[in-house]
Amino acid sequence: MSKKEDTVPKVKLVAFLVGSILLISFSFYAYQIIYVPNILLEREDKLFVIKSGTSYRAILTELGEQNFVNDMVSFSFLARLKGFDKKVQPGRYLLRRNMTNLAAINALLGGRREPIKVTYTNVRLLPELYEKITKNTGVTTGEFEDALDNFIKTNKEGFTKQNILCMFIPNTYSVYFNVVPEDLVVRMHGEYIRFWTDERKQQAKAAGLSPIEVSILASIVQAETIKPDEAPKVAGLYLNRLRQNIPLQADPTLVYASGDFGLKRVLNIHKEADSPYNTYKYAGLPPGPINMPSITNIEAVLNPAKNQYIYMCAREDFSGYHNFATNLRDHNINAAKYQSELTIEMRKGAALRKKVKL
Repeated sequence: MSKKEDTVPKVKLVAFLVGSILLISFSFYAYQIIYVPNILLEREDKLFVIKSGTSYRAILTELGEQNFVNDMVSFSFLARLKGFDKKVQPGRYLLRRNMTNLAAINALLGGRREPIKVTYTNVRLLPELYEKITKNTGVTTGEFEDALDNFIKTNKEGFTKQNILCMFIPNTYSVYFNVVPEDLVVRMHGEYIRFWTDERKQQAKAAGLSPIEVSILASIVQAETIKPDEAPKVAGLYLNRLRQNIPLQADPTLVYASGDFGLKRVLNIHKEADSPYNTYKYAGLPPGPINMPSITNIEAVLNPAKNQYIYMCAREDFSGYHNFATNLRDHNINAAKYQSELTIEMRKGAALRKKVKL
C-alpha cells in the first residue's frame, strides 16, 4: 500500500471527528439557545411593555437595559430565526423568572391571547372610571390616567379634563390583558366615534347641541329621573330652558357641586355655591357631565318629547315619576301637593319610630 493510499482513511477519520465535534458543539449551543433559562435569571416575574411604533432594535435595547435578558446574542439569534423582528406587536407581556429564549419569544410573538371583558357603567368621577376600565387588564389606573391626560392635551374634538367622561360610552367591551394604556384610550375613542354616527350627529345639531353637550345634558336627565319612559319628556323640558336661556335649575348639579353625593335635600344654601355646576346661578350647561349617561338617556336627548314644559316636580304618589308644568303657577300647585304628602309620610314615619321605641 502506498503512502498516499494510507493517508486517505486518516484524512476521512479526522474530517469525521472534526465534523462530529462541530455537530455536537452546534447541537449543544442550539440546545442552550432554545432551552436554557436566559430571562430574568434569579429575578421576579415582570411585565415588558412594547409601545406602538417601537422598533425591533429598540426592543432589544430595552430588554438588555432593563435586565430582562442575560445573553442577548443567543436571544437575538433565535428571535430573528422565529421572525420576531418582522412581527413586533405592541402590548404588555408577562416574562417569567428563568424563562427560556423560546418561551419568551413565543410570548412576545403574542402566543395565545384570550380577550377579557371591560365594563363601565354608573360612573360619576374619573377615578371610578380608571378603576373600572383597567380592572382585569395589565394596565394600572395611574398608567391609564397618564395616557388619557396625553389624549386630552392633543385631541381636536374639544375634550377636556372636565368633559372627557363624555367620550366613554357605557357598555361591555372585549380587550386583551396585555393592551397598552395608549391603545386602550384609542380603543375607547374609536367606540365613541362608532357611536356618533352621522344620523346621531344630525339629531344633536337639530337640538342645537354638540355630541359632548348632548352627553352633558343626558347626565342631568339621568340624575333627574329613574324612569326610562320619562327621560324624553325631561330632556324636552331642559331643551326648552336652554332655548329660552332660562337657568336649568337642576338639583342634581348642586349635589355634584357640593361633592356630597349622599345629599338627599337641596337647600337654599346649596343654591348659593359659586360653582360652574350651579345651574341655579349660571344659565346654560355645566362644563362637564355629572355622571356617565347611559345610551338610553343619550337617545332621550337626541329624541326628546316635544312639549312646552319648563318646570317639573316629583309626583305626590312617590312613584318616581314627575308632574310637569308650563308655568310657575301650576308648578307651585304641583310642589304644594308633593310637600303635603311628604309631610304626611314624615309624620307617619316619626309615629312609627316612636311606637317601636315604646
